[in-house]
Amino acid sequence: MVVGMPLLGNSRSSLYEHGRAERHRSGSYGLGDMRIVGYHWMLDPAKSKKGNIQLGLGLKLPTGEENYQDYFQNVGPNKTPELRPVDQSIQLGDGGTALITELNGFYNFNERAGLYTTLFYMVNPREVNGVRTYRETLNASLANESIMSVPDQYMARLGANYSLGGKLNGVSVLLGGRLEGIPVKDLVGGSEGFRRPGYIVSVEPGVNYMVKKMNFFLTAPFAVERNRTQSVTDKEATAKTGVFRQGDAAFADWVLNLGFSVKF
Repeated sequence: MVVGMPLLGNSRSSLYEHGRAERHRSGSYGLGDMRIVGYHWMLDPAKSKKGNIQLGLGLKLPTGEENYQDYFQNVGPNKTPELRPVDQSIQLGDGGTALITELNGFYNFNERAGLYTTLFYMVNPREVNGVRTYRETLNASLANESIMSVPDQYMARLGANYSLGGKLNGVSVLLGGRLEGIPVKDLVGGSEGFRRPGYIVSVEPGVNYMVKKMNFFLTAPFAVERNRTQSVTDKEATAKTGVFRQGDAAFADWVLNLGFSVKF
C-alpha cells in the first residue's frame, strides 16, 4: 500500500487575470490531495522474476484546498486589489473524492535489460466544486465557465530499462514514452464547468538507484506533442455562436520528477 500527501508550492504569472493592466503573480502553498492505493502482484513475485503484472486500486481524498485564494491586482472597485480563488492550474486540490486504478508491468529479457509499463486512470465523479473562476468577468461568452470542473486524469508509460552493474550496482537507466492528460468528458458523472482538457506526449529518460529497501528515482520527460482539446463548454459556445472556440492552456516543455520510496 502507498499513502501520499504532497506538499505543494505554486506560482503563476498572468496578465489577463489582473485587469490586463500589467503582469502580476499569484500563488498557492500547502497540502494537496491525499492518495491511498493498495497494490497486488498477479503472479507470485518469488517465482515470476522474469515478468509480472501489478494491479492497484485506491482513493484520492479531497484534503487539498480547492478554493485557495490570493490577491489579484486592478480587479476590485476603482482598480483596487481583490481576494479571489487562484487559477485552477495551481489550486491545491480539486474538491473531489476519486477512484484510482493502476496497472504496472515489467518483463526482463535477462539480468540487466527489460521493459516496463504503467497505466493510470483517476475517476472523478463530482462534476463541479462550486469554486468561482471569474472568467465570466473577462467576457460574457465565458458564462458557462464561471465554476471549476472536477475532471478525470490519466497517464500511460512504456519504455525500456537497463541495469549498469559492476561498480554501479543498483543503478539502472530508462528511456520511454509518456502520455498524460485530462479528458474532455469524464467516465462517470457530468463534465460541465471550466476545465482545460488536453494531452502531452513526452520522451522520458530517467535513472533509478536501489539500495537495500530504498529506491531513489529521477525522470525528466520532455514534450514532443501538446494538444489542448475543445472542452464541453468550448463546444457549447461554438454551437451557440457559430464561432469556433478553443480555450487557453499552457504546457511545460519539460518536467523534473525526483523522489524516493521505502519498502517496510
